[in-house]
Amino acid sequence: MSRRNTTLAIGQGRGRLSPCVCNTLRMVTRVVTQLYDDCLRPSGLRVTQFSILVAIARLGEASLKQMEDELAIDQTTLTRSLSLLERAGVIERAPHSDGRIKAMRLTWKGKRTLEVARPLWAQAQGKVLRELGTKAWADAQRRLTRLHHVAVKKRRRGREGRARAAEG
Repeated sequence: MSRRNTTLAIGQGRGRLSPCVCNTLRMVTRVVTQLYDDCLRPSGLRVTQFSILVAIARLGEASLKQMEDELAIDQTTLTRSLSLLERAGVIERAPHSDGRIKAMRLTWKGKRTLEVARPLWAQAQGKVLRELGTKAWADAQRRLTRLHHVAVKKRRRGREGRARAAEG
């Protein structure tokens, strides 16, 4: 990347962001996560936990696979977060017709925790949208959704190629 393009990518006087897309996304994600975590602190939840509870609430009960797909999160991280939420008493295992499938649902305490957390999350969301602008966020969200789809597709192709190579 030329010096001119690097300057455009990081902006002047706005902090030093990396010209690397991945690193920049990770840097921004960390500070935005901290903002949401700070706002959610009175609820006892972190934004990652809040997102899991919202997904479970939306689905009624959710299997690990559903949550992995819904949240684009790896199984190890999800399992660790679910264990913490289960120990806290905000989720519980839901019986599933296929005993091999681990499904979770909100407990009464989880529903109450989510009720407390929603306005705190809205406060964080409002702060970010006021700073960024709703129109700019809509554009960014559209572009990030496209990037997500491209990355997921390439990752799947890579896995399929490695699996075929291992078989052959």
